[in-house]
This record gives sequence, structure tokens and C-alpha cells, in this order.
Amino acid sequence: MPAVLIHGVPDTHRLWDVVRRHLSRTDVEAWDLPGFGAPRPEDFGSTKEEYVDWLIQHLERFGEPVDLVGHDWGCILTARVASLRPDLVRTWAGGNGPISAAYRWHPLARTWQDPGAGDQFMAESEPESFADLVADFDVPPAMAREMVSHVDERMKDAILKLYRSAVTMGGEWEPALVHVKAPSLVFWGALDPACPVEFGRRLGGSTRAVKVLELDCNHWTVLQKPAEVAAALETHWSTYGR
Repeated sequence: MPAVLIHGVPDTHRLWDVVRRHLSRTDVEAWDLPGFGAPRPEDFGSTKEEYVDWLIQHLERFGEPVDLVGHDWGCILTARVASLRPDLVRTWAGGNGPISAAYRWHPLARTWQDPGAGDQFMAESEPESFADLVADFDVPPAMAREMVSHVDERMKDAILKLYRSAVTMGGEWEPALVHVKAPSLVFWGALDPACPVEFGRRLGGSTRAVKVLELDCNHWTVLQKPAEVAAALETHWSTYGR
């Protein structure tokens, strides 16, 4: 069964390209979430619940559990899948996606959650402004420009709807983490101001993670420390994915 890698916001499957180049296994798939470089199904509202349901439906097609990995919102969504459908997940790994009632959304998330301010932000945002935001998290400028080149009106709308569905996500979803059965790895950029490392440790405790890897970098671990993330994943898979 493959490893399935899920991106966050404002990313696409391309987020994982550098990590994948460091992996020795070849049965690895990186998916685009609906609205993020991929079409949205008819009547898909881009809520957190709909993304979880979409992931479950697609994972069920394998017929066997997979090695599931997520970053940022990908971490949040895949952890939710692992808590609801442990039969679909052989191992789980996630990073820089807090799931805690104690977590307060970062300022930009709160802007997106406000209908007036969020709509205005997206209406006024150009690729350059998104690139500046990403670069503030220490993403190399060329990578930041490539990332935001895929931010279109469909993705902007999906981001707003996702965040507005998730105002109380931490309180709603944290209790169910006790149901995660898959051996879990948490990897976290310890210098992330939007998702402080204390929430990585808390996620590790909630999922009974076999390891919480704290990396000397900012939010985008998979871009800033791809070799380290890849090595941790392969060790995790080879040790527990049996």
C-alpha cells in the first residue's frame, strides 16, 4: 500500500516534490485537495468536514490501510481521518497543524474567518502579496513565488470557506484524537510563530506519537528541512509500517 501525502494552505501537491526526491520508496502519492489545484465536486462547500469525507472516500478505494502524512491543514485533516477511520491508516505522520482547544488561530486565519475582512483580503491580494506572506515564514523566495503562482480565485474561495468552518475546530476535534490507533510521528518547525511548537508536543501526546521531531526551522518544514523530514518518514514507515 502506498504512502499518501496531503498538503495544507495555500499549497498543492507540489509542496511535497522536494521531500519525495529524498525518499527511496516509489509508491508515494501526493494529492491535491479539491479547490487547491484541483476541481471541486459539484455542491462541495470546502468545509473541514467535507475535506475529511473526501479523503475517507478516496482512501477507501485502496482496500487496505496506507501510510498517511499531512502538513499544515493536511496534518489536521489526516489526523481527523486517523481518529475516525483507523482501519484506513497503517501509520500516520503530521506536522505544523495544531488540533487543540487551547490553540488560538493566528492573525491571518482570523482575518479569513471574518466575512468582511476576509473577502476584502482575498479581493485585494495579488500573487506578490501572498509570496511576501509566505516569505515571512522563511520560505526561500523562489519557492514562495512558485507556491503562490497556483493561488487562483477557486483556491481563495476554498481557503475562506475552510477557515470559516473551523473557528472551533480544536475544541471539536481534539477529544477524538484518543481514537488514533496508527503508530504516529509528529514533525514540527520549532520556530513557527503561527503554530507554536508546544502544540506539536500536545498533538504528539494526544496521538501517543512514537516521536515528536522538532526541527530548527519555521512553518514549512517540508520545504526548509526536506531531507530531515524524508529520513524521519522512512524510519517511521520501516519501523512501524508492517
